[in-house]
Amino acid sequence: MTVPSPGFVFPRRSARTLSAVLLIAAALAGCATQPQQQQPRTASDQTDNDRRAQVRLELASGYFARGQYETALDEVKLAMAAKPDLPEAINLRSLIYAAMGELTLAEDGFKQLLARDRNNGDTLHNYGWFLCQRQRYAEAYQQFEAAVALPTYRTPSRTLLAWGACEAREGRLVPAQAHLTKAFEAEPGNPTIAMNLGEVLYRQGDYERARFYARRVNANVEQANAASLWLELRIERRMGNTSNMEDLGQQLRRRYPQAAETQALNNGRFDE
Repeated sequence: MTVPSPGFVFPRRSARTLSAVLLIAAALAGCATQPQQQQPRTASDQTDNDRRAQVRLELASGYFARGQYETALDEVKLAMAAKPDLPEAINLRSLIYAAMGELTLAEDGFKQLLARDRNNGDTLHNYGWFLCQRQRYAEAYQQFEAAVALPTYRTPSRTLLAWGACEAREGRLVPAQAHLTKAFEAEPGNPTIAMNLGEVLYRQGDYERARFYARRVNANVEQANAASLWLELRIERRMGNTSNMEDLGQQLRRRYPQAAETQALNNGRFDE
């Protein structure tokens, strides 16, 4: 069973540079946090080249989020024409290359950035998730650990989420639970964290606690989706709560008739 997983972080606007990040939450969870806009303190904080690069990177980020990778790459190239060697542009270019399957180019970009600044938490996070997707787990954990250890890193819960999701992929459920619990403690309102933690607890047979996290997501109509309903349904099935299971099944069929989770329900595939 696939665990809802966090993806990359990529650049957006900041006060003097383009150094902040946006977490894309993909796979079953299907949700994303939105960037917090931070305006320059004065117009003189940016040169014309800064502004051109900023606009192009924001466009590239939007295209990247929509899966329009070639267009996103073109916008990154225009950003780098205005500001050569801009770290945020190299970071985003690596994410695009990874999405396009150009893995060597993607990794070269991450390594270039880390050779320049080993203490960039966003790059460590992105490179760690890249390595996790390549099943290079030990290397991925090193990047996540280095990011979380940085005292100036502003979003450790995101990296703890990625770390735990990666360990769950490898089947290391006990450390996955520990990292996801820390992420939840830091950011209890994040449904992706709750879903990952609930799935890991379910896979360990801790159904009561798993149900707590699944219900926490499903109680919010803006957060509930086919994946969260499916998780709670499978938990109720394991606990023998037939009536609750049937109710959740009806919700799945009514609200998400074409979803993969609904098809799995219809075919009785509960634990694939």
